[in-house]
Amino acid sequence: MSSDAVYSPPNEMPPVRIHKVLDGQKALVTGASKGLGQAAAIALAEAGADVLVNYYSDEQGAHHTVEEIRKRGRNAVAFKADVAQENQVLAMFDQMVESFGRLDICIPNSALQLNARVDEMTIAQWQRVIGVNLTGVFLCCREAVKLFKRQGIDRSISYACGKLVLMSSVHDIIPWAGHANYAAAKGGLMLFMKSLAQEVAALRIRVNAVSPGAIRTPMNVEKLTSPEIFQETLLKLIPNKRIGEPEDVSRAVVWLVSDESDYVHGTTLYIDGGMTLYPGFIDAG
Repeated sequence: MSSDAVYSPPNEMPPVRIHKVLDGQKALVTGASKGLGQAAAIALAEAGADVLVNYYSDEQGAHHTVEEIRKRGRNAVAFKADVAQENQVLAMFDQMVESFGRLDICIPNSALQLNARVDEMTIAQWQRVIGVNLTGVFLCCREAVKLFKRQGIDRSISYACGKLVLMSSVHDIIPWAGHANYAAAKGGLMLFMKSLAQEVAALRIRVNAVSPGAIRTPMNVEKLTSPEIFQETLLKLIPNKRIGEPEDVSRAVVWLVSDESDYVHGTTLYIDGGMTLYPGFIDAG
């Protein structure tokens, strides 16, 4: 195997069918052209939702997501917007109403990394990561809540007035040297989610978050060039001893936005194979 080849770990995720628990609902997913956002958008369609597929740079990936949604018999629209820009977020929500007439589910997923040690980090790197990963979530949640309140509750659609699931990371609680801007954004997202959940609970707007660990996305697998490197750099951090799949996360998202989880509110669900269990202590007793 060449030194620049990418090793693909085995897929050990159990096959589980997604049921039609979101039939007729309308969803918006940001950063849905690849990775976790793409998987979430497709899973929501599998569960019966129509989806606005937001993207920023990967137009081809967004159109692939749209195609996959339409293959599942649901409607989809791709929309380009930088979620860190207020005017573009406003235009995206206007498009949501124009295309689908309403909003039932919002998944603010867009995120990026611009890594550097703190003493070498530029203000541009700091502001861009905070802008997309935290301010972008605030803007999407703000506009979603406005729509939810305007619509009210229709129990023929859902017992909730609206559902928000914020895409966080295990680095909302695990420090990450060399990635302080990313960890700060995700840590801030945790308390933003809880504060918003507290604020809108009486309106029956449900707000939760998912915090994935090591998932098979380009960010996590691009440096894996052999089974040995996979074992030493990634699996040693995962007590479950397998890499997560995007579908591990998207299935949880579907559950969190369905009426099956109606009494779940203000919670972060860690989807990490036990990464947050301090695996370094497993043999330290």
